[in-house]
Amino acid sequence: MSRAKASTLHNKKAKQAKLNTVPALLHWRFVVVIGAILLVFVGLSARAVYIQVVSPDLLIKRGDNRTLRTRDNPLHRGLITDRNGQQLAVSVPVRAIWADPKAIYDAQLKAQKEAEDDSEFDLVGFNKKQAKRWQALADVLGQDVNSLKRKIDDPSKRFVYMQRQVSPAMAEYVDQLELVGVYLRDESRRYYPSGEVSAHVVGFTNVDDTGIEGVEKLYDKWLAGSRGSRKIRRDGKGRMVELIEFKEGEAAQDIQLTIDQRIQAITYKELKQAVQYYKATSGSAVVVDVNTGEILALVNSPSFNPNNRFGVSAHRIRNRAVTDAYEPGSSIKPLAVLSALEFGAVEVDSLIDTSPGWMHLGGNIVRDSRNYGEINLTEIIRKSSNMGTSKLALSVPKEFLLDTYYNVGLMSDSGANLLGESNGIFNERNRWSDFELSTLSFGYGISVTALQLARMYSILGDGGVKRPLSLVKTDTPVDSERVLSEQATKQVLHMMESVVQQGGSAEKARVPGYRVAGKTGTSRKAVSNGYGEEYVNIFAGVAPVSNPQLAVVILINEPKGELYYAGHTAAPVFSKVMAASLQMLNVPPDNKSVSSLAVASQGKSSMEAVNEG
Repeated sequence: MSRAKASTLHNKKAKQAKLNTVPALLHWRFVVVIGAILLVFVGLSARAVYIQVVSPDLLIKRGDNRTLRTRDNPLHRGLITDRNGQQLAVSVPVRAIWADPKAIYDAQLKAQKEAEDDSEFDLVGFNKKQAKRWQALADVLGQDVNSLKRKIDDPSKRFVYMQRQVSPAMAEYVDQLELVGVYLRDESRRYYPSGEVSAHVVGFTNVDDTGIEGVEKLYDKWLAGSRGSRKIRRDGKGRMVELIEFKEGEAAQDIQLTIDQRIQAITYKELKQAVQYYKATSGSAVVVDVNTGEILALVNSPSFNPNNRFGVSAHRIRNRAVTDAYEPGSSIKPLAVLSALEFGAVEVDSLIDTSPGWMHLGGNIVRDSRNYGEINLTEIIRKSSNMGTSKLALSVPKEFLLDTYYNVGLMSDSGANLLGESNGIFNERNRWSDFELSTLSFGYGISVTALQLARMYSILGDGGVKRPLSLVKTDTPVDSERVLSEQATKQVLHMMESVVQQGGSAEKARVPGYRVAGKTGTSRKAVSNGYGEEYVNIFAGVAPVSNPQLAVVILINEPKGELYYAGHTAAPVFSKVMAASLQMLNVPPDNKSVSSLAVASQGKSSMEAVNEG
């Protein structure tokens, strides 16, 4: 019994000890759980404090990336107009087609997961329906469908252009295709109503509407202005909920040129026909208002269509009238006469002995086409005597002669600030031989552009007053200075009238009803080791002589065939351009000896003569 009682007592004590240990174990587990929870909350709190207080920039940036957007305000490039307000360059609304490669890639993956048969997809992941739409897009854009798909094969990109500056009709068609990840955006394209007529003056822009040639480039900042912008915050549905910042832009400005598009068009038409008829390499023409220096027309042939420049070679884009310099030949012979008159070496009625029609200067020979004998200054200009101008040039000091060339702008730019303008070619030297001065007097040893020559003749037309030429219309009067005496200049102009009269070298330059003063220039083009068989034909003149209004220069480069003298090629073009320009400007005739019936008759015969060659 005693053993049984002892065993029972022992069991009771063991159970009691076990019961006493349970609360201690439960307490330990509770502490661990609570501690873990507290650690989690402490960690979260610490993380929250860190990202909200210590380093909040990352989340702010991510949030702004999702909600902030900067919108550019719409801005169209300014107009370019002629002096009468006729539009030469305008901006028209077009659309750009662009794609989001990532959106397209995600749509492809989703479609493939939902599809039951992989055979419904092509090699690049488009289902048959989408593939047909992409083919339709390629067809309307005139591109290969595979080249389009290659543009979107990188899903890391979010923006890629498919095609820029498409018409609204094409954009609407693309929109109706409902291609996933393909979108439209508004933009503008430059349109040139005058086409090739004014292409070299106006220039053109690139696909980003930035000027890269002509006036478009020279005044790009003025024409383009600067876009304003709005910084906004949008909600999840893309709606604006807050305007954060507004930046005011600069409005695009219009530009009015001095060009008279009526004169520009007729000048281009006549020049183009002449270049084609005489099979010339190129041609240039400039019309200038002698009283203001404003350029009324500036054209070149061949030209180009600025609205479609695909396949256009660089030589067509070059503005030859301001970039290409040629030896002007006899067209600057009046300067030798003018220098001698200005210096006092000769009088208006002086006679110059050109016998025997040639002379030795150093080891070289200067000659005329024949022996003119003793002739006056008017005959020197009318017969274009090399002997006469050489003797006049050598009769004045070298510095005085060269100053005359400088004063009429033949060694400097025209002041028109045109893109790529050349100053011509003139090799200044300390020592000049008599032969070099002699050749300079009849237009060799110096190269000038058509624009420089037009400036020279505008100075002659304005009685010796020099002013810069201008292409942009302005209300501010330009600076001018007298560089030649009015008396000597008028005397030379009267002498130059003989060139277009009977027996002169340019009878075809006559303008019925108007007195014309001008000079031909037929010069051989320089080649290595001398001069070749290619010619440059120039006729430059002013009218009406009684009250000069316009100076016109016509240049025909490398005419082919039997007619290669300026009196046959450039002079008829001058006649047509000058006649049309004077009539458009309502300049009254000053040749009172020509009746209206005679004017019409002479005009008709002149046109027939041009058509016959």
